[in-house]
This record gives sequence, C-alpha cells and structure tokens, in this order.
Amino acid sequence: MSEKFDVVIIGAGAAGLICAAEAGKRGRKVLVLDHAKKPGRKILISGGGRCNFTNYDVSANNYLCRNPHFVKSALSQYTNWDFIAMVSKYGIEFEERDHGQLFCVDSAKQIVNMLLEECQQAKVQLRYQQDVQQIEQSEQGFTLMANANAIECQSLVIATGGLSMPKLGATPFGYKVAEQFGLPIIPTSAGLVPFTLHKQEKEDFEALSGIAIPAEITAQDGTVFKEALLFTHRGLSGPAVLQISSFWKAGQKVTINLIPEADVDELLTIAREQHPNQSLKNTLARVLPKRLVEVMVERKELVDKPLKQFNDKQLKQITEYLENWTIAPNGTEGYRTAEVTLGGVDTDHLSSKTMQCKNINGLFFIGEVMDVTGWLGGYNFQWCWSSGFVAGQHA
Repeated sequence: MSEKFDVVIIGAGAAGLICAAEAGKRGRKVLVLDHAKKPGRKILISGGGRCNFTNYDVSANNYLCRNPHFVKSALSQYTNWDFIAMVSKYGIEFEERDHGQLFCVDSAKQIVNMLLEECQQAKVQLRYQQDVQQIEQSEQGFTLMANANAIECQSLVIATGGLSMPKLGATPFGYKVAEQFGLPIIPTSAGLVPFTLHKQEKEDFEALSGIAIPAEITAQDGTVFKEALLFTHRGLSGPAVLQISSFWKAGQKVTINLIPEADVDELLTIAREQHPNQSLKNTLARVLPKRLVEVMVERKELVDKPLKQFNDKQLKQITEYLENWTIAPNGTEGYRTAEVTLGGVDTDHLSSKTMQCKNINGLFFIGEVMDVTGWLGGYNFQWCWSSGFVAGQHA
C-alpha cells in the first residue's frame, strides 16, 4: 500500500522548509524528504555559522537569471520584510553588517529551529536519510519510491539545491528530475567562488596570502563591486572576488581598482614635491600593503626609484595601472567552495507567480535548483524564502 499526501517536497533546506510550512498552513497534508541526516545544513554553516538570512535592500537587480524579470513576482509576494518580521516574531536577535546584510547575533541554528517550528505548527511530516529512487506521473499527480516505500501525492516540489558544497550533500538530483520531465537545464557552474591563478602568478602572489585590501572590481557587463579583496595561497578571494566570479567566464581578464579609497595621482604628485628622494615603493606603501608593492616591483609591473625621477606622464601611468590592474584567473575553486550554483532549471518553463511547471500540473521547482543566482549578501536565502513561499501557496 502506498502512503498518500497532498504535497511531497524533496529537500529540507531553506526553500523546502518554508514551502512545507506554507503549504501546511493551508491545511495540506505535507511530507518533506531529505537524503541528509539533518535539515538545513547549508543554513547552519552560512555566514560563519551566523546565517546571512536576507538583506535590507532587495530587488531584481541583485539576481542573475536568463530571464531578468522572472524573480520580480516572487520577491514582491514575499519580501525581505516578511522574513524579517518572522525572525522578529521568534525573538531572534540580528545585526546589520556592510551593504545591508543581516546576520543572526547568536547562531544560524535559530533560523533552522524557527523553520522547523513553523513546520511543526502546520503538521508537516519530515523524514531524513531518504533515498528517492523513482518518480512517476500518475492520475492523482505523482508516485515516488523513497527507501522502498511507495508515496503518492498531488503536488511534488523539488527543493534539492545546486551542486555547490558537495561535502554538505549537494547532488544533481533536481536537474535529473527536470530532465526526466523534459525541462531544459541552463548549463551550471560555480558561483560566489574564489579565483585560482596561473602557476607564475600563484607563485608571485603566494607570499601575500592572508592580506586583504579594499578594492573595486568591474564585471564585463559594467557591474561594479566595491568590497574587500583577499590574497590566498591559491589565488584571489574576499567578497569583491566572490561577487565578480558569478559574472566571470573562463579566459576573461578581471579589472581591479586596487586603491578605490585614495587619489593616487594627487598622492604621488604632492609626495614628489615634498619628498623628491622618497622611493615609489615607500610612497605607495601609504595606501597599499608594502609587500604587494614589492611583488609588483619584482614582477616588473612597477619600477622602484626616487619620485624625482618620474615625470608627470609616468606618474599618471602608475595611477592608471593601479586603478585598472588586470589579471587573468586560471579558473575558480569550483563547487567545493562555491556558495551557489549558477544556471539550473530553465525559468522559461516555470510560472514566475507560482514556481509550477507551465506544462506539468503539480510539479514545482524552488530555490537554488533553478536558474536564479543572487549576489553575495543574503540574496540567495531571500530567493529561497520567496520562491518557497509562493510555491507553498499553490502546491
């Protein structure tokens, strides 16, 4: 005998849990299945264990999607303020960091516990360590086999996430379901991920590992991110690099302003007047880590000599070079350390108002499994809350 539910949700992450709670509030009989031992694993490790759960400033502009309008409906139906209100209702203390990012003061566990409490109140059943082997369409909706048990449901919601962080159990399961039902997949790649460098650059910059500087990075489409850049023993990281990685394609160069906070042209001109015998290296060390300047001299990108030996044109060239430093990454660290997955289920085949497949009644996709990727800063969680909420109103 098979068990019967109104809604089965595969994936007990951010999107799946909020969707389950919302569907349950409508009086639907809801079952959540997950292959992990515990729910919300990505929530628990995010933001250094504090969970950057949303942002004060959320708009469609903060998302990458083949169809840039797709995210608008869900984001307006369930806003960042709606989630903040839920967090406040549960008495969870939070703080604002740079660029409107909101983090738990105490622990990401509070967000998971809040979602589980919402599910409990809505009488949602949760089952872990479930191996879903088979999904078929039936007259009632769908029939699936999980741990050799047959389960029937009217609505099936896929909330299985992307390929990022396989250590946390990421799999391509959701994409396989989409393909089974004839939905195209936009090619996937790692997003919000550190860059690796070619062998020579890696060796040159390795000594800078752990040094962070404010930087301004421009994407090929003109999007600019002004955040910290961090040198690592493998390449480049830090918020500015993670942001730009979602826009980067293999083979492209990256242009970085290494001194966005200072007027280098003015600094060099005045320093040459007041301290003509001072070296370029020591002058630039006022606005950049001295070791970084030394590496640039070693790489013959800069010439270290007294300032009086530079003419105006040469000083301008130095400024231009530092404000438009270019480097060609070798690649990224890949899904192993990526925070999100770019690409996924093609949104052209989903309703932007409900997340239901346009031509398969009762089949929904929510969260990271679809071709929607947010910027760093709480936007990916907000997409989980918004897409999960709207699917929960219709599943």
